[in-house]
Amino acid sequence: MKLNVGEIIKHLRKEKDITQDELADILGVSSQSVSRWECGMCYPDMELLPVISEFFGVTVDKLLGINEKIEQNKVNQYLKRFQKAISQGRVYDCIDIAREGVAEYPNNYALLNKLMYALFVSGDSDGNIPEWKENMEKHDAEITALGERIMKYCPDQNIRLEATARLAFNHCEMGRKEIGKAIYETLPSSEFCKENQEWWSLDDDEELPYLRNKVKQDYNALRSSIWLLANSGRISDEQSIVAIKKVFELEKLVYDNTVTAEGWGASKLQVDMAELYAKLGNNTLALEHLNYGAAAAKAFDTRPDEQSFSSVLLGDIIARRIDFETADTRPLTEIMRDKWLSSSHFDNLRNTDEFKEIINTLS
Repeated sequence: MKLNVGEIIKHLRKEKDITQDELADILGVSSQSVSRWECGMCYPDMELLPVISEFFGVTVDKLLGINEKIEQNKVNQYLKRFQKAISQGRVYDCIDIAREGVAEYPNNYALLNKLMYALFVSGDSDGNIPEWKENMEKHDAEITALGERIMKYCPDQNIRLEATARLAFNHCEMGRKEIGKAIYETLPSSEFCKENQEWWSLDDDEELPYLRNKVKQDYNALRSSIWLLANSGRISDEQSIVAIKKVFELEKLVYDNTVTAEGWGASKLQVDMAELYAKLGNNTLALEHLNYGAAAAKAFDTRPDEQSFSSVLLGDIIARRIDFETADTRPLTEIMRDKWLSSSHFDNLRNTDEFKEIINTLS
């Protein structure tokens, strides 16, 4: 078995932010020896292994990489537990699970990233966490520290970029937009990202899944941007209605007029459309879209654990209930009834029989 002790020493050294010369002085060896270890040219002497392990706070097995498979299996168990909890809106359970995993594997970046994510979501105003504002303040420093650590040391590019974007977002949410913007500027542009470039390197059997995955990513990005535009307050209500209609048209185009997997979004879009019509005084269309939204919310709450979809552009898609992530433990019908429909723009509809029937449907 080929040992990767040199790579592990290099990784641990960078985590501690020390140079090869500094590590050499601590261990009483030459800097050339440390360099040769990290390049894989040779291994440290056996008697040095406990000294190196103690300095970095890891076991000798960990230093030798012997337990990597065992660690990955246990980490995967933590990640599965985390995903189940976040799919049910149990954010505090997510924090506990991530902390438990990090306590056992303090240098595992997948777990550190999940901890950062859970702490961030605990301050989500869209969930049903009463103390979300307090959580934002309480966890700000830890979120920042975790994000900066992952940015600086994580070797996994996907995890690093995800944490970088979240760190920037957190700075913006906490009123530090200049810092957030500076961090966002370090992210690669979409023009030169992997998804827009690797087509030319693919073999024949890789091309179809690549193209369909790219269509899905581009669709999600376009859909999100149009929705942001509609809710930005930078265009008129009439223009916002046109924008949301474009989202509906786009969904039909991409999904070949089949039921989409975006049940939560489908319901929220209908409520957004209803609110716009209510603001414009068109109660008939407002109620029509509220009925659509209520039906979508009920369908979302009763969806099976796994659904299959298929379209020409996307191919076969499997939507799993557990993959949905939320900061709200309530069913969607309850969220729509108690939160979305509480908007003052619906006040003129509340005493109508049609609105009361929608409330009953959601109850």
